[in-house]
Amino acid sequence: MKLVIEVIDIKGKCPVYRLGDKIILDDGYRVNLKRTDSICLHSLASLLPYYNALAKGISPLDLGLAKRGKDAYLQCLDPEKFTGGGTVTFQVHRRSR
Repeated sequence: MKLVIEVIDIKGKCPVYRLGDKIILDDGYRVNLKRTDSICLHSLASLLPYYNALAKGISPLDLGLAKRGKDAYLQCLDPEKFTGGGTVTFQVHRRSR
């Protein structure tokens, strides 16, 4: 399975991501460097506890990452209110190869 992590919202000013940017994980764990727009450790830290479960088909509802539907929602760990940076929200789609 492939995971597509897409930037859907930015609060503040993120120096790394723009709306619509994507991180592509092939086989659920390998970063596809050719198709990934950009990557930031703040975003990876928020994804790490969940990427394996999501890639294996565990429901985002069961993980507490969505209210409904098949997509998960996460945000980076930069608290823009206090840092002056940007808090980015991601939508995670699971796709078959």
